[in-house]
Amino acid sequence: MMGEEVEGADITERGIAGDRGYALVDNDTGQIVSAKNPRKWASMFECRAEYVEPPPIGQPLPAVRITLPDGTAFRSDDADALSLLSQFSGREVTLKQPEANLAIFEHFWFEYQAPIGRPVENPEGDSLTTLPLGLRAPQTFFDYTPLHLLTTSTLAKLRELYPEGRWEARRFRPNIVIEATDGEGGYVGDSWIGKPLTVGDVVRLEVIDAMVRCVMTTLPQGDLPNDPAILRTVADHHRVLMPVVGKELPAVGVAVTVTTGGRISRGDSVTVEPAE
Repeated sequence: MMGEEVEGADITERGIAGDRGYALVDNDTGQIVSAKNPRKWASMFECRAEYVEPPPIGQPLPAVRITLPDGTAFRSDDADALSLLSQFSGREVTLKQPEANLAIFEHFWFEYQAPIGRPVENPEGDSLTTLPLGLRAPQTFFDYTPLHLLTTSTLAKLRELYPEGRWEARRFRPNIVIEATDGEGGYVGDSWIGKPLTVGDVVRLEVIDAMVRCVMTTLPQGDLPNDPAILRTVADHHRVLMPVVGKELPAVGVAVTVTTGGRISRGDSVTVEPAE
């Protein structure tokens, strides 16, 4: 569903405390509900979810308040919550937390992308595959790593290439947006791969890869319009070799793991350390 912007967050080895703590599961397929298959689940971006209270570290997660596009709001622990969600999505769904079994989702690919995963036959003829979640964050609902970082300089570069598009951070759903310093332009995050970052005084992160982009970046989110040219621009101008799959794929931002957790806040400095 739609994300939220916060002034500060507790970082753990599993990312921001509470981030993607729950997921909807399609009862028919057992797969995670994701707008990466927009034909089924694009309506998820019309909904919002927020914890009823801040999620405590190392404690059971609190309930979530879910708001549908018509303004209907309810808690995830309400008796009719699953009925309301199933009625809205048109498919029977269940709300789950991460578990030992590998979480699987469906991924749509445009014709100019290089599909990865197991092909899925479908009557619409879409280029569709299944992929596991949490390749570098086991037993989570993250696409790849616990954190995703995006720099303002990367957005500025893409804005130059396609000025008609609305290159806002929320299109890419990053956990942390970094304002690059003077002289650090373009895809500066690429130069951080393999290096540690320090955020504030305590938190240490490891940049391990570029972040591959998908159809979700093109979908309408709030007042952002549907815009397929967003991803096409990335694919035309910034493909990065992903060693894990051996293919060049469109990428924006970087994928990050957590070495040392702690509290971070808006305005904290970010320092790039020498590669270890």
